[in-house]
Amino acid sequence: MDYSRYETLSITRRGPHDSVLDIQMRALNGKLPTAGHEGHRELAQIWRDVGDDESVRCAVLRGEGLGFSGGGDLALVENMASDFEVRTRVWKEARDLVYNVINCDKPIVSALHGPAVGAGLVAGLLADISIAARTAKIVDGHTRLGVAAGDHAAIVWPLLCGMAKAKYYLMLCESVTGEEADRIGLVSMAVDAEDLLPKAYEVADRLANGSQSAIRWTKYSLNNWLRQAGPAFDTSLALEFMGFAGPDVKEGIASLRERRTPNF
Repeated sequence: MDYSRYETLSITRRGPHDSVLDIQMRALNGKLPTAGHEGHRELAQIWRDVGDDESVRCAVLRGEGLGFSGGGDLALVENMASDFEVRTRVWKEARDLVYNVINCDKPIVSALHGPAVGAGLVAGLLADISIAARTAKIVDGHTRLGVAAGDHAAIVWPLLCGMAKAKYYLMLCESVTGEEADRIGLVSMAVDAEDLLPKAYEVADRLANGSQSAIRWTKYSLNNWLRQAGPAFDTSLALEFMGFAGPDVKEGIASLRERRTPNF
């Protein structure tokens, strides 16, 4: 598998017999990884390649720079709001990102530090084992932008932390620390920041050394809980992208550019 074609992901091998794929989202702005046109497409595509690569037994997803992910590039969001063709393409990518992570037969470990928002957070919370730094700041971000909480929110948040917590954090766009995310079950565990990557690699190595059929079939079985929520996910994604054609997203974009509270 030729991973050199990826422009927004740094991909290396490590672990037992180089069977762990280390996937780092690049901080293209020098601070946080953000998903522009190419980044969004690549984050959806990579999980198909991981599934097809027989030399890979586990994948680790992490972010470069100050945080795990900074969400969608505002230029991409503006294009989605103004161009039907772009909106349609990104909708398909957003759908594929969720289902590709769920259907990838290899176990995925995520290591979340700093801010964790947007497309990166989709893969981060859908990962089979999600490990967060206690100081990580998890934010869904959609309602702050003026669109419905689509992407991964409806398919996995209620299952992880319960409907009451999911509604509170998603509707109010409240941030969750890694420590609180661990407490409410939104992530697998929280660790001190300096222990984040060592712990993620330790878990990945254990998965890579385990019975591959047993681990992969366990993942497949458990992910049927997520597949059951497919209709709720498809609805949320459709409503999110309907919102990108509406008036509120314009104010959401403007408020983010001007670093102020939106006035919907």
